[in-house]
Amino acid sequence: MLLLAADLFEDMELLYPLYRLREEGVLVTVAGVDDAPVKGKKGHGPVRVDTTVDRLAESEFDALVIPGGFAPDTLRRSPTVLALVRSFDDAEKPIAFICHAGWVPISAQILRGRRATSVAAIRDDMVNAGVDWADEATVVDRNLISARTPADLGPWMKALLAALQ
Repeated sequence: MLLLAADLFEDMELLYPLYRLREEGVLVTVAGVDDAPVKGKKGHGPVRVDTTVDRLAESEFDALVIPGGFAPDTLRRSPTVLALVRSFDDAEKPIAFICHAGWVPISAQILRGRRATSVAAIRDDMVNAGVDWADEATVVDRNLISARTPADLGPWMKALLAALQ
């Protein structure tokens, strides 16, 4: 499992999947755009990254998790991150994103004609990218697993774990 990380991630949206997946015995690799540890927007961290995205290939992982917060604004500016997201989608591997993390698949141009959710603050961005946006705790559309906010972490993780079966 690949978990993308950048500074100012929404603390619970990175930490909860990290520990919940590890609790289930899933090997999680935390990757950043560089080697620097990252901090949450509420001060959690630093969280050490295991590697950088430029050292990875989709073929090494079963799924991708993208936490929200302000981190997605950094992640979506990386051509390497966007290519990696597209390759996960091309391989039809699970891509789980929450809150503002919808910005990353928007920039990777994989959402047009797909159904997803996000925090309401980026609803217009999602709709303008061609998403059939739904105000639901968790939306699953083939390999995409999206959620709105930290309040939806439980159903979001359940959907991701089900996709990994």
